[in-house]
Amino acid sequence: FSTYDATCQIAQEIAEKIQQQNQHGRSGENTIRLTVTIRALLQSLKEKIALLKDLLLRAVSTHQITQLEGDRRQNLLDELLTRERLLLASFKNEGAEPDLIRSSLMTGGAKRGAPNPWLFEEPEETRGLGFDEIRQQQQKIIQEQDAGLDALSSIISRQKQMGKEIGNELDEQNEIIDDLANLVENTDGKLRTETRRMNLVDRKSTSCG
Repeated sequence: FSTYDATCQIAQEIAEKIQQQNQHGRSGENTIRLTVTIRALLQSLKEKIALLKDLLLRAVSTHQITQLEGDRRQNLLDELLTRERLLLASFKNEGAEPDLIRSSLMTGGAKRGAPNPWLFEEPEETRGLGFDEIRQQQQKIIQEQDAGLDALSSIISRQKQMGKEIGNELDEQNEIIDDLANLVENTDGKLRTETRRMNLVDRKSTSCG
């Protein structure tokens, strides 16, 4: 992390020095001193990037970090390599535009108080863990998720069984209601028949009287 910080700071310093050199022109004592300084800084930048490559390769090969984290840091390293080429082209005045220098200044090294992007996306849960420890942690999470899914499946099964029992109960209740309706209908028919008979008896009784 400290090597990445130092590399970004060197790249930013080179961009600032090149901007100063362009302001002073290509001749004069100040320009000569700036040229010597820039050459030394460019060499230092090259060595720092090479060191970062070696450290990153070692971290991935020994499983100190995951392959996914290694790919993310490789992208950051590729960005540094691109900035190095731009700065070298600007220093040699190979058609590089001043906007490139300003861009290098804007995307300079990690600023004070700002998080180091080399570490920025490394989650707290895996920071400092080895590959085997991360794998064990992932297996534990998977086991917990499986246990949760089993519990959820059990709950759903119970609810399904309750739904079936409620459905059966409703079917039985519907059959009882149908039987009651038939019984009521039959009773109503008998009542109507008996009422007609009573009316008939009543009329005969009246005529006989």
